[in-house]
Amino acid sequence: MFAIFIVTCIISDSVEGLGIPQVAHTSNLLAQWNYTYSHSYDPLYQREDVWLRFISGTSAFLYMPFYIILIISLVKGWNRIQIFAVIYATMIISLTAIPIFGDEFFGPTADRTPNPAMFLVYNGAYVLIPLILLLRMRKPLPFHRKF
Repeated sequence: MFAIFIVTCIISDSVEGLGIPQVAHTSNLLAQWNYTYSHSYDPLYQREDVWLRFISGTSAFLYMPFYIILIISLVKGWNRIQIFAVIYATMIISLTAIPIFGDEFFGPTADRTPNPAMFLVYNGAYVLIPLILLLRMRKPLPFHRKF
């Protein structure tokens, strides 16, 4: 799943993080894809708020390199990734679940998703998977014990 997160960092978060306009008639293919998604399911993502650019930029340029290290660590069973995995999971849950999900479901009407189920299909994994990782990393030596 973290490999998919790498792809979404490139396709989606880098566009928002770099402030590339997500408009219908753009020559940037990634911006077109983002526009198609955000126009249908995520109106907040079409806004160009600075706070959202920082969250997306953090995902694209901080989490993405971490995903590579995390995948290797998970495959090889490196326990030393534990503290970094806890920091990552706490950050992404906090930065996704609280401000973004909060705005999408309870924010101003213009920001709310018109299709909550599809929004959760696209975005739910960004909270659920890190939560599972956090549960796995909750005790010492996460790879030398049962879940």
